[in-house]
Amino acid sequence: PPTPEEMAEFQKFNEELVKAGVVVGDGRRHPSSQGKRLRFDGKKRTVIDGPFAETKELVAGYWLWQVRSIDEAIEWLKRAPFDAGTYEIRQIFDTEGM
Repeated sequence: PPTPEEMAEFQKFNEELVKAGVVVGDGRRHPSSQGKRLRFDGKKRTVIDGPFAETKELVAGYWLWQVRSIDEAIEWLKRAPFDAGTYEIRQIFDTEGM
């Protein structure tokens, strides 16, 4: 878990994102031990209880940003006060006009 100092730095960075109008949404997730998965196999549906031991990487939280390009998202993320970890950036399909 992050230290109080690390949390303060993160909150400061997050406030900067909010003030710039970048953050559209965000959230932290509960541990996978509290999660469920639903497996589809034809018409059969199977509920699988967490934790998910076979998973090598889990998403612990997310941001939803509104930026002009993936390059702008990269520049924002480079400013984040993180010392370790890997952070994935993906665009969301625009469904307007579909």
